[in-house]
Amino acid sequence: MIPQIRIADYSYHLPDERIAKYPLPQRDASKLLVFDRNGISEAVFSRLPELLPEGTLLVFNNTKVIRARIMFRRSTGAAIEVFCLEPCKPSSYAQSLAAKKECSWICTVGNLKRWKEEDLCLSFTHNGATCTLSASKLSVRDGEATVQFSWSAAELTFAEVLEAAGVLPIPPYLHRPTENADYERYQTVYSKYEGSVAAPTAGLHFTPDLLSNLKGKGIDTAEVTLHVGAGTFKPVKASAVQEHEMHAERFEVSLETLMKLQQSHKKVVAVGTTSVRCLESLFWIGLNLLENNALQPNIEQWIPYENKSNFDISNVVDKIINYLKTNELSHISASTQILIAPPYRFRAVRGMVTNFHQPQSTLLLLVAAMTGNRWQDIYRYALEHDFRFLSYGDSSLILQ
Repeated sequence: MIPQIRIADYSYHLPDERIAKYPLPQRDASKLLVFDRNGISEAVFSRLPELLPEGTLLVFNNTKVIRARIMFRRSTGAAIEVFCLEPCKPSSYAQSLAAKKECSWICTVGNLKRWKEEDLCLSFTHNGATCTLSASKLSVRDGEATVQFSWSAAELTFAEVLEAAGVLPIPPYLHRPTENADYERYQTVYSKYEGSVAAPTAGLHFTPDLLSNLKGKGIDTAEVTLHVGAGTFKPVKASAVQEHEMHAERFEVSLETLMKLQQSHKKVVAVGTTSVRCLESLFWIGLNLLENNALQPNIEQWIPYENKSNFDISNVVDKIINYLKTNELSHISASTQILIAPPYRFRAVRGMVTNFHQPQSTLLLLVAAMTGNRWQDIYRYALEHDFRFLSYGDSSLILQ
């Protein structure tokens, strides 16, 4: 049954001064709130390896934020901001970012009404040479535009064009422009695959030394790739959660990670809500393989509430592994709209590392699904003990 939730019940007062506008100088010096069966306590994030249960498999999202914001000007001088959300043609992130000469993306456009029929042009420099990026508006639907990009330097990939002409899209609630330091600090140290328009911010606290310390404590790690779209942070505008539509996000999980999940004995802790959504979506993909012997690559947001299956995560992971081996595939690719909210029952993860989220957001609903009404105690404690909030803020370790 689709959960009947009033979003107003998942609100709290967040003063603007509690939102971290900048990261701390040292990534792992942030505060860490720990919530487990013993209640609530706090530590420094660098102590995470000793706070994780023995035998934990820690799963990271290795996506990389692209410079998705492009600032154009019309011939009249009007500013038009084009924000790349997801590739259209080619539809694969890897193929679109590797495209040369042209590609198209679904975008949000600032000042859309002032962008008439003319193409927009932007000059940029690459290796000392001046190049031109052009944008053509192909269509508009539900406030989003399909934009055709083309560029004069035919040898450049679109990733290289964005690197030279685009701006890293830091969150709008920071109320400041992107600064040079953000190009490093708004990426995780383990980011690999380009495609996100927002960082998986729970991972921003990790350092190379901390990752090494995890291994020293016997904490195994694995990676998934989920490209974070703007929809993850889309506010819930409807009064009832069942009227909110989640934006689909694409993800990939390698055979290597699946093998580690198979051996994890239900001790999986996800780094970030995006990793949680990816791993939980895996369960529903594997379940469909078990029940229907068919791959369902698109997980709709209410599937978990319409199917009360009691299959174990190890059963469904086994099925996915066998599917990949039979079809000689190295990874599974899919997309998910899954909305995790009370009374969701977690199948794949038993804990998560996550920052503190905005009131009335789907991310806060996910926290509430894992903690029940104790989310209120967690956020009250964080506010009363000077924790810093949102993307550049402090962190929490939540264990079931």
